[in-house]
Amino acid sequence: MGQAGFNLKFSESLMMEKYTSPLVERNASEEMSRLFGADKKFGTWRRLWLELAKAEKELGLDITDEQISEMKSNLDNIDYDKAKEYEKRFRHDVMAHVHTFADAAPSAAGIIHLGATSCYVGDNADLIILREAMELVKAKLASVIDLLGKFAKQYRSMPTLGFTHYQPAQITTVGKRAALWCYEFVMDYQELEHRIYKLPFRGVKGTTGTQASFLSLFEGDHEKVKALNEKVTRAFGFDKSCIVTGQTYQRKLDTMAVNTLALIAQSAHKMCSDIRLLANLKEMEEPFGKNQIGSSAMAYKRNPMRSERATSLSRFVLSLSSSPAMTAGEQWFERTLDDSANRRLVLPEAFLAVDGILEILINIAGGLVVYPKVIEARLNSELPFMASENILMAGVKAGGNRQQLHEKIRVYSQQAAERVKNEGGNNDLLERLKADEDFKDINLNEVLEPSLYIGRCPEQVDELIEKAVEPVRKANKDSLKGSAELKV
Repeated sequence: MGQAGFNLKFSESLMMEKYTSPLVERNASEEMSRLFGADKKFGTWRRLWLELAKAEKELGLDITDEQISEMKSNLDNIDYDKAKEYEKRFRHDVMAHVHTFADAAPSAAGIIHLGATSCYVGDNADLIILREAMELVKAKLASVIDLLGKFAKQYRSMPTLGFTHYQPAQITTVGKRAALWCYEFVMDYQELEHRIYKLPFRGVKGTTGTQASFLSLFEGDHEKVKALNEKVTRAFGFDKSCIVTGQTYQRKLDTMAVNTLALIAQSAHKMCSDIRLLANLKEMEEPFGKNQIGSSAMAYKRNPMRSERATSLSRFVLSLSSSPAMTAGEQWFERTLDDSANRRLVLPEAFLAVDGILEILINIAGGLVVYPKVIEARLNSELPFMASENILMAGVKAGGNRQQLHEKIRVYSQQAAERVKNEGGNNDLLERLKADEDFKDINLNEVLEPSLYIGRCPEQVDELIEKAVEPVRKANKDSLKGSAELKV
């Protein structure tokens, strides 16, 4: 075995011995996992140092083309072992990477990080990554909305029993129920768009946000300091930076980002909880693989494991949403460091979890299975009760006395309910009414047509698709996913 093969096996062995995040291994996509990886983070730090040096050179500081070129050539040449050794010595992660970068680009050693504080790279890199992560979430959320919109349209007119308090209520449609799920995700999408648009860059603000170090470098020239901030901000695709900061950007921005993820988690939890209940009723199921095992003991089972995983991850995201708020409130004066360890956990985990949730939702929404006969049977078992008012009106139109008919329907309804609950029989209200002379002139089958009771469900689905789903589709037409394969 060669050295490379030995190193790979040794690395795999360590992975088996040490804890690794289930979010990375079982749920989140490779794309999102890489976004919060070391290469992305420290590569972005080096790009921030490069753009700072370029802007400082353009504004007159003594920085050479050779220094810029050498920095540019080593943006991804990161010696992590060396960085670890420096961090052991300095107890400071940013300075460890300053020295590691300087070793790779020795001509630039004297100007890397010139005038900057640690949060110049740390905070600005976080904002760059947060923005990219939100864009990735937005694209996947658009796919969920697209798939649910298609499903809602397909079943826009299929009557189904509606529930309030998980008790039989009025009739809705399968498509209208899906439209309820879809609309919540549309709201989340709109909030996410707003957060992406409003997200500022920290910018070039100096040690405690006063820009004093840069004012000194440019010999008191305020316009050059302002220009430096604007140049670096634009270099990373931001059109605005924080107007004022302390040493860090306002941690409230983290709260806003994670709260937006929590909104998505709420919607996912609601949708998947409904699907779990519908699976028990055998009206609708998530996709179930040909070789999938529902239970190690009960071979017949078809557990809704995708929906269960999504609700589980959603609870995790909801639990994380309070942490950034507490961190933001704890920042004394210009900053404290008690934010650091917390943010290293909360921000990646929240995004990785939501990414995993969306992968699951795309998988579910792209393969929902509907059982029309079960839906029809349950609807018919309750429909006579729901149609009682229409039966009453039809009886009056046929010449009956409203009060007398009402009393008979009330008595027959209670008798039918008694039969269902105490005897386990079917709902025979219709048969009882047909046997009564006062209802002989009524076409009860016509009155019991389910489509009479769905109101504007089909039209409401159409309106949602036109006003909410189509704009999302158009904005994301090149990134919509029709399905997603789960890692596990």
